[in-house]
Amino acid sequence: MNTLQLILIGLFIVMNFISYSTMASDKRRAAKNQRRIPEKKLFLLAACGGAIGSQIAMNRKRHKTKHLSFRLGIPLLILFSVGVYGYLLVLAQKL
Repeated sequence: MNTLQLILIGLFIVMNFISYSTMASDKRRAAKNQRRIPEKKLFLLAACGGAIGSQIAMNRKRHKTKHLSFRLGIPLLILFSVGVYGYLLVLAQKL
């Protein structure tokens, strides 16, 4: 495994951690009637590679599970991000 592949894997892990943390934070804020994190930001983090973290947070925290846009959108973003990261990992291997 080369350096670029390790960077991509690290980025993938970090993005999923950030997405999970942000989704969990929004759940805490919702429970306390505090200012919420915009759904656009939650989707943006998922689209930038954090979809798996978002899905795990949705399931573990039972957050946004009634929203059809999240129930369909996050799994689609998982497929998209795994495809993109997979392609980039293969491409990085050839460099």
